[in-house]
Amino acid sequence: MEIYEDIKKGEKGAWISIITYICLSILKLGVGYVSNSEALLADGLNNTTDIIASIAVLIGLKISRKPPDKDHPYGHFRAETISALIASFIMISVGIQVLYQAVIGLFSPDVQAPDLLAAWTALFCAMIMFIVYRYNRQLAQKIKSQAMMAAAQDNRSDALVSIGAFIGIMGSQLGLPWLDSLTAVVVGVIICKTAWDIFREATHTLTDGFDEETLETFKQTIEDTPGVEFIKDIKARKHGSSVLVDAVITVDHRLNVIQSHEITEEIEKKMLREYRIRHVHVHIEPK
Repeated sequence: MEIYEDIKKGEKGAWISIITYICLSILKLGVGYVSNSEALLADGLNNTTDIIASIAVLIGLKISRKPPDKDHPYGHFRAETISALIASFIMISVGIQVLYQAVIGLFSPDVQAPDLLAAWTALFCAMIMFIVYRYNRQLAQKIKSQAMMAAAQDNRSDALVSIGAFIGIMGSQLGLPWLDSLTAVVVGVIICKTAWDIFREATHTLTDGFDEETLETFKQTIEDTPGVEFIKDIKARKHGSSVLVDAVITVDHRLNVIQSHEITEEIEKKMLREYRIRHVHVHIEPK
């Protein structure tokens, strides 16, 4: 099925993130240690946990590709959302650790300005991460993957973190050595904020929450289908990268079974064509 092919494409994005994070974390930690930069070390530590988070996303995508079985008649697509939730836990733990170390460094009496090499390293890494972010965001939008969108958000926060590290290190060269530690605090806050956003979205999905505006759009599309008199009820929930829609519609009581069935088929075709939704259950009632 096409949905399984889309998930497989998502795995490629996860692999790109893993490889990029491995390379950049080694570079940042090495240069950060040599140049005595708290901000770059915090950024590098963040990337090491991003490796684990990206692996969690990759595993979730692989599990979600498993076909339906006796215990999972709807498939394993929610493994993708669970992997995003795990990624948020990893990120928040690192964010707190980075904040703790940065605050200690901020109030340390012996603060030295880091070497300029750290600044250019941070800027280079920011450019690389922004490219990875753009690729994964476009991929996530194309395959409608929550896990990949979480990975893309993480990529974006990493690019911003590296830019912040660059600014902080450059500022420390201007006689403000404490600015490097202050930037590390900002890095920690950004990591925690990104983790919270991913956690909130994942838990909202796992508890069958759904965006009201999107649901209203679905409702309008179904109402505009010829033969539909009224929509009595409509529900939707995310199931990994797919969406499940249940609708109760009323039709003219004079229609026969075949004519009513043709209306439901038209609804299914419209939802697939306009929103790539493959699972639509329509219950018909006479008016």
